[in-house]
Amino acid sequence: MRVRRRRDPSRDPATELRAARHRMVREQIQSRGLTDRELLRAFLVVPRHEFVDATDPYGDRALPLDEGQTISQPYVVAAMTQAARPPGGWRGANVLEIGTGSGYQAAILAELGAHVVSVERHPSLSWLAGERLAAAGYGPHRVELVVGDGTRGWPSAAPYDVAVVTAAGPSAPQPILDQLRPDGGLLVMPIGERDHQWLTVIERQGDAFVSRQRDPVVFVPLVGEFGFDE
Repeated sequence: MRVRRRRDPSRDPATELRAARHRMVREQIQSRGLTDRELLRAFLVVPRHEFVDATDPYGDRALPLDEGQTISQPYVVAAMTQAARPPGGWRGANVLEIGTGSGYQAAILAELGAHVVSVERHPSLSWLAGERLAAAGYGPHRVELVVGDGTRGWPSAAPYDVAVVTAAGPSAPQPILDQLRPDGGLLVMPIGERDHQWLTVIERQGDAFVSRQRDPVVFVPLVGEFGFDE
């Protein structure tokens, strides 16, 4: 008599990845004080493993990408996202992202309900991010990808409720500041030296800009006309 072995559901790859994503949210994000339900739901839904080539995509660390770029550790992505939340909420918000990278941050923003314009200076990264975003359900109607100098922003889709810059500059690029909504548009980006920065939130109030520093961080440099040299 042939005995059929029962399949252990805990060893199913999809189940294991889902469990890893739940651990990531619980241990890396929630435990560090980020408890917004809308934010946590987005991180539970978006499959980070589909945006990186790594054996441990849900680990508590940054991961390398092509072209010398990186994808930030999950907590940093979450902290930037929470800091960028528009006063009216994410649903329907017009968001500019500078530095598409893997596409993961753009997917999180889209899952929250924003329309995202994401600028990447490396064509190969933009193309691969587009493939990954489409496969995960975040196609061009939710995330518009463009290739160009991100320090110049993307004026044709302005004004933006939020701009999220995923690379570090010596200062906030003036073109991006000018593309924010005058009545409370937010810019979130790391600002400082090449090897040490502060996550900074800048709010536009008419022609004035109010800045506040948050956490110390280390990001790859923002290269372009209004950023660092190559």
